[in-house]
Amino acid sequence: VAIIGILTVIAIPSYQTYTQRARFAEVISSTEPYKTAIALALQTGATQKELSNGAYGIPAPAQATKNLVSVKVKNGVITATGSTIVANATYILEPDADGSHWTISGTCMDLGLCNA
Repeated sequence: VAIIGILTVIAIPSYQTYTQRARFAEVISSTEPYKTAIALALQTGATQKELSNGAYGIPAPAQATKNLVSVKVKNGVITATGSTIVANATYILEPDADGSHWTISGTCMDLGLCNA
């Protein structure tokens, strides 16, 4: 009985973290079309301040799903927000001057749902 109790204490939190990370993967992958569009816009001469949803070929805000609330672009910065299932975590991407490298931030870092 003690062994089962110890395994339960260790396994359940690990499983919950694993499932949240798997669900948050949808939030991360939803940013890919936006990253591509922003990189293309920056490389063709657009300034970062001009970049928002619907401008320069950047897609409109994403449709909400079970794991994703929104993906918004403002001044070239992508902010993806997860649903309550993933603790409303945010995934924020900021491009460099030509969109070839991205700085990752957001509450997903503190929650262990994404990596830099």
